[in-house]
Amino acid sequence: MELIRNFPFFSIMIAMFSGPVCSVLPGKVARVVNACVIVIVGIMSAVLLGYLYVTGESFVYMMGHFPAPWGNEIRAGVLEAGMAMFFCIVMLLSVLGGIKKLFDEVVVSKHNLYYILVGLMLSSLLALVYTNDLFTAYVFVEINTISACGLIMIRENGRTIEAAVRYMIMSLIGSAMILLGICMIYDLTGHLLMSNIKESVAAMTAGGTYPEPLLCTIALMSVGLAIKCALFPFHSWLPDAYGYSTVSSAAILSSLVSKGYIFLLIKIIYRVIGFDVYKGSGVIDVMFIFGLAGMIFGSVSAIRESDVRRMIAYSSVAQIGYIFMGIGMGTQFGMVAAVFHILSHASTKSLLFISAIGLTDVSGGSRKFIELTGSGYRNRIAGLSFAIGALSMVGVPLFSGFISKLLFAEAAINLSGRMLPVFIVLGISTILNAIYFMKTVIRIYTPVDESPYPRAHMRQLPLYSMVLCAFVILNVVLGVMSDPIIGLIGQGLTMFD
Repeated sequence: MELIRNFPFFSIMIAMFSGPVCSVLPGKVARVVNACVIVIVGIMSAVLLGYLYVTGESFVYMMGHFPAPWGNEIRAGVLEAGMAMFFCIVMLLSVLGGIKKLFDEVVVSKHNLYYILVGLMLSSLLALVYTNDLFTAYVFVEINTISACGLIMIRENGRTIEAAVRYMIMSLIGSAMILLGICMIYDLTGHLLMSNIKESVAAMTAGGTYPEPLLCTIALMSVGLAIKCALFPFHSWLPDAYGYSTVSSAAILSSLVSKGYIFLLIKIIYRVIGFDVYKGSGVIDVMFIFGLAGMIFGSVSAIRESDVRRMIAYSSVAQIGYIFMGIGMGTQFGMVAAVFHILSHASTKSLLFISAIGLTDVSGGSRKFIELTGSGYRNRIAGLSFAIGALSMVGVPLFSGFISKLLFAEAAINLSGRMLPVFIVLGISTILNAIYFMKTVIRIYTPVDESPYPRAHMRQLPLYSMVLCAFVILNVVLGVMSDPIIGLIGQGLTMFD
């Protein structure tokens, strides 16, 4: 076996064992180890992506000595390797962008604990991307949940503890539904490996056997993952979780955690149930409706907020609605648009959270809109970065958000029964996006005669400035070089079959 075929397994294990290593290290050393691990995993993912792109084929890595259906497997294709590389980029920038604030938000003695949680989070995301075993996916769903809960409550104030408890309650409800679905699919098929389950489901569908249990299974796993993604109306935990955690935690949670669950759902649709079977189940229609509703209600909630971080958090509800709308279209092009929006939203949301903290720092630490007046002048790099992120969310050309909305519109053309709702809700949502994001941009660039708050000196924040610049570049690259990325997504989805 070629060494490169071990890279997915190595990536998961390196990230996982970085946790125990960081537990016995001082905070500063743990930070360096954590950053090095993310970089190493990112490089391996990039090399793997290049290898898979050249070969044009996916491969399966068998763990241990037992073949299917008893053994555990990892599967790597273009889409998995690309998503793993992208997750590493966003996680590294999110962690680096919040390093300075971590000293204000978390006691120094717990910094190594923070990097343990980040390492476990990365390993769980990589496992969700690569695993070919449904129960292994569930195990890492729980690791992801525990890590996310720790990242929320490590700040140790009343709001974060309350947010973590609410997150845990909702997340465990979703986990229970996923586990019930896995138990039922195992009972129906006798398999846990995704490819084996798909063969059995296809045979069951062709023979017309067990249609009701299969429908119940699909619904349980889909709704369970929707709850964990904070799809409307299961989003009540999200504003506090994103709004009151550390800035790095907010960036990681909003840009990566929900995307890992969505990617697992896409794998279940293609590699467990089968796209045609899933489309015919009717569950996809429910996802479509909730996606449209989330686009509207998430934006309306964001407009009503006077706290900039909670406003950004509610925006995530709307953006997750976009992704589920794409999945709910029930077409290959709609799925491509949904996957591209995963990339667009992840890069933009982290940019918004990290730039927002720079604006609040020069506004006396206040997150209220009235206090942010003129903050774009007091912290120029944060103001410009926030404006670019806002323009991307609205859908202005040159940025990734424009490509996302264009893909959704193109996917809906001539789509019977769905074209009109998509165009109407897409238009309304874009207007609502413009209202709350442009309101914020206008506020931060409204001059004030005499500000009681000092200006930020960018020379004192070189790492913060570089992180924001990197996120802006990533956003622009997704916006102006979208064709090859869309091609890779399409190729990866084809490999799923």
